[in-house]
Amino acid sequence: MRMAVLVYEFPPKIVGGLGTYAAEITRNFVLMDHDVTVFTMNDDTGSLPTREIWRGIEIHRPLHIDISDSLPDVIAEDIKKWGRGIQLFSKILVYNYLSASKFVNELVRKEGFKYDIVIAHDWLSAIAGITIKKESGLPLAFHVHSTERGRTLGNGSEVVSNIELHGAKAADLIVTVSYAMKDELVKLGFPKEKIQVCYNGVDPQKYNPETVKADDVKKIRDFYGLEDDDLMIFFIGRLVGVKGVDKLIMAMPYVLQKLPKAKLIIVGLGDLQDYLVNLVKTMKLQDCVKFRFEFIPEEERILHYAACDIAAFPSLYEPFGIVALEAMSMERPVVVGAAGVSGMREIVIPCGDEQCGFHVNPSNPADIAWGITSALENPEKGKWLGKNGRRRVLNEFTWEKIAKKTLTLYEQVAKH
Repeated sequence: MRMAVLVYEFPPKIVGGLGTYAAEITRNFVLMDHDVTVFTMNDDTGSLPTREIWRGIEIHRPLHIDISDSLPDVIAEDIKKWGRGIQLFSKILVYNYLSASKFVNELVRKEGFKYDIVIAHDWLSAIAGITIKKESGLPLAFHVHSTERGRTLGNGSEVVSNIELHGAKAADLIVTVSYAMKDELVKLGFPKEKIQVCYNGVDPQKYNPETVKADDVKKIRDFYGLEDDDLMIFFIGRLVGVKGVDKLIMAMPYVLQKLPKAKLIIVGLGDLQDYLVNLVKTMKLQDCVKFRFEFIPEEERILHYAACDIAAFPSLYEPFGIVALEAMSMERPVVVGAAGVSGMREIVIPCGDEQCGFHVNPSNPADIAWGITSALENPEKGKWLGKNGRRRVLNEFTWEKIAKKTLTLYEQVAKH
């Protein structure tokens, strides 16, 4: 199958889970002998190649032009007052239109490329997907990894929500990442009959505790000043309201009552950085909560999972939660938010013979603490939960399995 993939982030420009997903799934498509062309953003300086072959994938990165000065005349009021800035919206629009134009006018009409399907990920690429479908007649698969309403807990941009809905109505297939998300999409008016669920995955060869050296783990723990008998609780992710990291900090006094050697390590970037630092000071938790405000590369992320005793992700809204899979693949027990829209509730088994972690109410610090202490009070239980987690990954969540299921969905609409 020949597929055109429109995705806002792709290596080497990775911002979050979407970039990881796109890199892994396209690599697996190529390994299965499919042709993949990716259209993605260039970096801010335009220094990345505008066309290259990488790991057997043809990648196009249109050069950006700044249209932000002309936008106020033609865009809706709610974009003008965006905290994220008119600059970002301008970049996204230009990326979409230049990608669609390059695909239709250069690759298809001029160079004679033939494609079976066009695939757009989230609102960030939906406009290009809709345009290419109209111009080429190709079937459109629209992947929805999260929604504007969910990400912002209901305070988002009406324009972005409308783009999402428009993409859904134009698409022949809508793929989303959990049954919790499917329910949300139906409530938002997405056509139910088009929606299919396909989970994200993880590479269990890469995320394998057996390949990590003890010296490397020690370096990570030393970096944060951890002693040998300290219990490391690990959070990695964007430091924004929906991730629940403030409630995780508030859970620490409850954790410390039962586990005085517990330490919380928080890695990531986001709007809440100053607030979280002040929260730790106010609660006098400087000795047991450590921050690292940066985006760390994957190799280092793997070492952090290996170094920790438990990973905690008390998200208020989490369509999937790839970090939970990464921790499970590294044989670490996980504590996850399980209220509202939570794909992690579907990933993590909270009881029975296959238990690999705990579901908690992400709005309740005492409940988050209950999950953490339940996993850590007994070291043997922690190990057992971790082994179950890796087994579940190998059975259900390898990228190879996810890619095969995704291809089956594409083939159904490409044949029509």
